[in-house]
Amino acid sequence: MNRNWQAIGVKSPADAFSMMAAGNATALNISAEDDMTPVTWEDWMRLPVNEGDNAIGTVHGPVRVPTVLVLARFDRVPKRRPKFCAKAIWERDGGVCQYTGRKLKPNEGNIDHIVPVSRGGKSTWDNCVLADKKVNSKKGSKLPEEAGLKLLRRPSAPREVPVTQLIRNTYQVRDWEVFLAHAGIFQTDRAVS
Repeated sequence: MNRNWQAIGVKSPADAFSMMAAGNATALNISAEDDMTPVTWEDWMRLPVNEGDNAIGTVHGPVRVPTVLVLARFDRVPKRRPKFCAKAIWERDGGVCQYTGRKLKPNEGNIDHIVPVSRGGKSTWDNCVLADKKVNSKKGSKLPEEAGLKLLRRPSAPREVPVTQLIRNTYQVRDWEVFLAHAGIFQTDRAVS
């Protein structure tokens, strides 16, 4: 998290320990949603490892892996464009076939290259749209106008959004819930920083 306690990224345990040891971040000792204490590296090394905590072994005994870091000197929330992938195209197009306007179920749609790959088309934001599988199959390696199709709108890259909206809690880290819920994105990735 930034120093304003806004989620801005995900770090590995090794990165988290390095950042703490260098004094660039403190870890939150979280015992309840309303009981969170920032802890420095030296004090973190002395904290007990509780049942259910992830820990690493050291020559001095086990050390708890921090789940949430607070950066010491960074207060911005960077913006980033969603990663180009089928899921992001689905989200950009709202689950709607860009040729028919029909709302699709997950198994009914796939990604269509407006200019087919076989004709030099690239896998880019402005050349890919969500299409009904049947329509896409019928279109094949043709351009939309050659197949008698018309796009509802020209595709483009989604706008940049605060990185907080892109963080996914795929590992279901309980300690992240309060920070991602406040960002309006409690979705179920490694230590939040």
